[in-house]
Amino acid sequence: VQLVESGGGSVQAGGSLRLSCAASGYTSNRRTMGWFRQAPGKEREGVATIYSVSSVSYYADSVKGRFTISQDNAKDTVYLQMSSLKPEDSAMYYCAAAPGGRLRIRAEEFAYWGQGTQVTVS
Repeated sequence: VQLVESGGGSVQAGGSLRLSCAASGYTSNRRTMGWFRQAPGKEREGVATIYSVSSVSYYADSVKGRFTISQDNAKDTVYLQMSSLKPEDSAMYYCAAAPGGRLRIRAEEFAYWGQGTQVTVS
């Protein structure tokens, strides 16, 4: 399984960015896709996850109302629309995939990870 993120960059506070994660090599349609982030000197944080079959999703409290996770199963792609960005959203954002038949939330449950894409908000 390969996960390739794109869409990161630099943006001013209040702005928006959309991250994309293209998955390949995944044979099961029962999976959770998620976005995590890690800023320098901080622990990795779960941002949002979404279950492939039902599209039920989870959001960290820090991003609720500002970020939206979505998926296009035909393209094996998951998106993270980020709006009203704040400087504290600056981090490396990682896409991850977890097998299984229910929504996953914890990073330890995710078996596959992308290389990350940097988001900087100033």
